Amino acid sequence: MVTFLAGGTGTPKLLAGADGVFPPQETTVVANTGDDIELGGHLICPDLDTVLFLGGDDLDRETWWGRADDTTETHDELHRLADAADLETGPRYLPAERQTAGRAIARWRRFSGVAEFMLIGDRDRAVHLTRTALLDEGESLTAVTRTLADAFDLDRTLLPMSDDPVATIVHTPSGPMHFQEWWVARNGEPPVEDVEFRGSAEADPTDAVLAALDGPVVIGPSNPVTSIGPMLAIDDIERALHGTTVVAVSPFVGDEVFSGPAADLMAGTGVEPSTAGVAASYPFADAFVLDEADPTELDRPVVRTDTTLDGPTDAARVARAVDRALEVA
Repeated sequence: MVTFLAGGTGTPKLLAGADGVFPPQETTVVANTGDDIELGGHLICPDLDTVLFLGGDDLDRETWWGRADDTTETHDELHRLADAADLETGPRYLPAERQTAGRAIARWRRFSGVAEFMLIGDRDRAVHLTRTALLDEGESLTAVTRTLADAFDLDRTLLPMSDDPVATIVHTPSGPMHFQEWWVARNGEPPVEDVEFRGSAEADPTDAVLAALDGPVVIGPSNPVTSIGPMLAIDDIERALHGTTVVAVSPFVGDEVFSGPAADLMAGTGVEPSTAGVAASYPFADAFVLDEADPTELDRPVVRTDTTLDGPTDAARVARAVDRALEVA
């Protein structure tokens, strides 16, 4: 059994071609939930859903978000109504007293559904409605995720990092904002001054997560700050990683990031935006997979390959390198 830590698009892109190396029936994925938000009363779990839709062969692989060939009639109508009623658009947080009211899992990240700032497809929305309804019936996020995984015929085991709320808050000169506001609504602006994982000190991993972390762990080329950072902010998860074999794939080639906001977030939190910075962020990692063009020298074993992930063939190549790294680790 091998466990992957997943956040953003990096690890899912690796998983998209890894079946021949890491059989899905022998693979567990622990997904970041710091990016989750409640939008219009519905809990959206982007990193869980990317793995869910990937495993169900329903992921939009152009955007690596949402369901393939989805329609957006409800989203479009929400924006038409807001325009017609002259309602302010953009991220609309619910009032402060509402942020900690209601279901606990949605704390500190509640947004109004008026002119929703995230594009939610119609079939995608059905998943969020079902998830939220089951949570309101008293199920845990882990149990609800298992139910949805069964509905999508997942062969992998998919787990949220915790059943407790952890919200990724980006601190900027304009004030604190949830990661989704900073990245989706504001395109990674203003500059990052710090990143907070609100709730992490009180959050616990489930027994299922701790059991999954008892074996070899792979961290794909995900953003180390907001994709993996929320997991590391939970003490028992970080402690477990120090006690098992861990291989990490760098999302950088030297100081050039493949995609996404990793460089800005690392720099903003005082970490060198580079492969060396990734290695510093993962002191528990026993080995790394680096691009063959990456000049970085590390103090731990390294397996090199072309780490480009433009399709299943690329992913299979990187997965084989990960397997070799697990052997040398």
